[in-house]
Amino acid sequence: MKATLQPGATADHAFRIPAEKTVPYLYPEAHEFQLMPTVFATGFMVGLMEWTCLHILAPHLEEGEGSLGIHINVSHMAATVPGQTVTVTAECIKVEGRRITFHVRAHDGIDVIGEGEHVRMVVNWEKFEQRVNDKAKAARVAGVTRKAG
Repeated sequence: MKATLQPGATADHAFRIPAEKTVPYLYPEAHEFQLMPTVFATGFMVGLMEWTCLHILAPHLEEGEGSLGIHINVSHMAATVPGQTVTVTAECIKVEGRRITFHVRAHDGIDVIGEGEHVRMVVNWEKFEQRVNDKAKAARVAGVTRKAG
């Protein structure tokens, strides 16, 4: 990562909420979610917050680098209906080597709907993909072992 990222860097990202980003769509397999109101799902709100943080990080990454969300601590305080636009404001508040902490806040034009902190880790994609591939191999072997045992 370049040394250019400093606390205080900000980004805003607005997104109009479609029906497909509501609770029943979060896990269509989950009957319990199907019974819940058609409002913006917390899981999708978290994703929108992460997306906004990516906008801050992008110009500071070296080629072959990316980032992974490693911690989220946010409150979801108000419901948002499809058709409303949610704007997330993110601010970099701490840079500790490859570990970056953000303050995130989401507003739907009427209410602050979510707020908290998000931490991302900058990684080398090639190294990360190798670890994931190694884990996938280990999972296949473990699956074979469990079936045999």
